[in-house]
Amino acid sequence: MTSVVPDQTRRNICRTIVLLVSLLIALCSVTGQALAHNVTPGDAGYIQEIWGVHLIPFAYLGAKHMVTGYDHILFLLGVVFFLYRMTDVAIYVSIFALGHSVTMLAGVWYGWGLNAYIVDAIIGLSVVYKALDNLGAYQRWFGFQPNTKVATLIFGLFHGTGLATKIQDYQVSEDGLLPNLLAFNVGVEIGQILALAVILIVMGYWRRTIGFMQQAYTANVFIMFLGFLLMGYQITGFFVTS
Repeated sequence: MTSVVPDQTRRNICRTIVLLVSLLIALCSVTGQALAHNVTPGDAGYIQEIWGVHLIPFAYLGAKHMVTGYDHILFLLGVVFFLYRMTDVAIYVSIFALGHSVTMLAGVWYGWGLNAYIVDAIIGLSVVYKALDNLGAYQRWFGFQPNTKVATLIFGLFHGTGLATKIQDYQVSEDGLLPNLLAFNVGVEIGQILALAVILIVMGYWRRTIGFMQQAYTANVFIMFLGFLLMGYQITGFFVTS
């Protein structure tokens, strides 16, 4: 019995990995846009047509972006993967939110940004970086542990830059721009809390299982793989569209 359970667990993990990879590849194959910070055509049309202050709609759009933003969710999953105390979770998530908010608000307000494919490739790199951190790679390779709080802040800045770059593509009206951006940012944080709540509930159950540590290694390797996949897709898009 003891030898059957691990084998079955590994088979289940493999099936899950194959399914998730298939879904991600299918998602990438049906669009030519930088998906990580894409805005749906309906939302884009709404953003372009309205003017004045619309706090609730923009808060909804912000929450929708975060909940459906798989790049954000993958990075947050990596950040909280081995955080067991809610105090630590709150600190790291707040640092990420600070970085995300600063560049999103400043980027749209001042009208600066970077190529969407390049930014999203860096965001894919952030997923890879955090997965390697969880695997203890930096201590083995370089003999020291990089400052995880500083890394979370820096990558948070890039996540916000990616969103700002995409929002600017839709020429949001300057009438009511600041209140709408603040409402959008509030919505992003609400969506982040909702996504994080689901992650923590699942992680809470998972951590109580006997094989968690062994499965954690596999999971972080898979997260790293997804990060590389996101990077490759965005880099390919950059060269194809250049």
